[in-house]
Amino acid sequence: MSIHHVSMWRRSSNRLRQSEIWLEFLCLTGLLLAAVALFLVNLSSLPLLDSHEATLAQVAKEIYRSSDLSTWIFPTLWHEPYLGQPPLVHNLVAIAYGISGVGEMTTRFPGALLGALSVLLLYQIGREIFVARLPALFSALVYLTCVPVVRYSRLATLDGPLLCFELLTIWAVLRSRRDLKWSLITGIGFSLMSLTNGLFGIQVLAIVLLFLFWDTPRLLSSVYFWGGLLLGAVPSLVWYSAQFFHYRQLNVGGGFLNLLLTEPQQHFAVVESSPGYYLLQSLQYLLPWLMVMFAGIQLIQHNLHWGWAKLLAVWLGGYLVLGFLMLNQNDWLILPLYPALALAAGKQLDRIRNLPSFVIYPRSWIYGFALMAALAALAGLNWGIRNYIDFYLPFICGSFSITFGATAIAIAQQDKQFISLLFWGLFVSIFLLVISPHWIWERGELQPITPIAELVQPANSFSKSFSNSSSPQSQFLSRQSPNDFSADF
Repeated sequence: MSIHHVSMWRRSSNRLRQSEIWLEFLCLTGLLLAAVALFLVNLSSLPLLDSHEATLAQVAKEIYRSSDLSTWIFPTLWHEPYLGQPPLVHNLVAIAYGISGVGEMTTRFPGALLGALSVLLLYQIGREIFVARLPALFSALVYLTCVPVVRYSRLATLDGPLLCFELLTIWAVLRSRRDLKWSLITGIGFSLMSLTNGLFGIQVLAIVLLFLFWDTPRLLSSVYFWGGLLLGAVPSLVWYSAQFFHYRQLNVGGGFLNLLLTEPQQHFAVVESSPGYYLLQSLQYLLPWLMVMFAGIQLIQHNLHWGWAKLLAVWLGGYLVLGFLMLNQNDWLILPLYPALALAAGKQLDRIRNLPSFVIYPRSWIYGFALMAALAALAGLNWGIRNYIDFYLPFICGSFSITFGATAIAIAQQDKQFISLLFWGLFVSIFLLVISPHWIWERGELQPITPIAELVQPANSFSKSFSNSSSPQSQFLSRQSPNDFSADF
């Protein structure tokens, strides 16, 4: 009898383990497919937007076409040393050129792919800090349906890779608390960030160390942790050493040095608006998740005795101090905070889902979603009347309006299905956006801009070299065939 009972327990344990593995596989596969649909579809439909995309493409093209292997370490722009950013992402784009040729798709593909992988990494972080699957899944879906995350990852910029490497580093740190071998992955993540944007890597490393000092101080006294971290950081240390000996200077991040070497009033003088203005500009793109995220932040404040709350508090507060107050003013400045905000929102949604039936959902959410539904409907009607030929914008706005309106009704009826309804509606609406010609909405607002060659060459040199040719920037901004795009400028 005892043997029979042992056999039953073993069989039951195996079944539970297999069921858990299958559920995890389905979650990861579903998230990956959804991320691929939003991040990688329709990348080649629009020309490269501005000097950021065009500069990255030109640097990658010179790496790809150069017969000098040192160009992979010391890249050039218009055959002059390029000191703007470390070359990791440019090298990835150059590899994509070598595989599939030069074009908009191959220029944007590496960053978009890494952005899609960041969704899976955020889910893994949620599994580490929340343990339960549902809040981790909610967090990943919130992150997936944040319009700024999708949009900036699809552009040929450093944003998608930085988000991916940031999440890889934080995931590895969390795993290092249980297995010190993951400290090596932490160092590799730091290297990847540093080889993409040196200043950003320093900021994330500072946040990570502050979290460990608060939550797991024993890890900071481990020789194995520091050894793994330093070993993983070797690639970035080698590259920065090579840069220093080659150029006799380091380009880690001018914003940090300017903050240290100049008076604060001098640094503020370059912009008319305060840092709060840029924060508000960034927050507006977080709709409709902004209300849920604010509730999630309040939840963090009440649970600071838990590890997940400590991580998110340090992540949010630390980056605001180290990143935002370093006065790198841009409306996408808080993009690295979106994963932390998504985790807070996911935890709050899980809390709402588990509330007893007699607890009333936040009334502000009903009014907020109803207002957004009305505004989306009015915007769609306005654009439909103004441009009746373009059906994309009315359909996109209509999809958002239906999603928000149905969500408001479900919340008013105390229906927990409002969460899945909101996720599905946002996914469909954002998918309609990315397959439309409006996912780069600045194209309708483009102003004449200076050719990027002027940024790296003296005016007299520019006039001699490019007097008989059209602007390189205009060639990037105009839609061309892949053969034309790959032609020498």
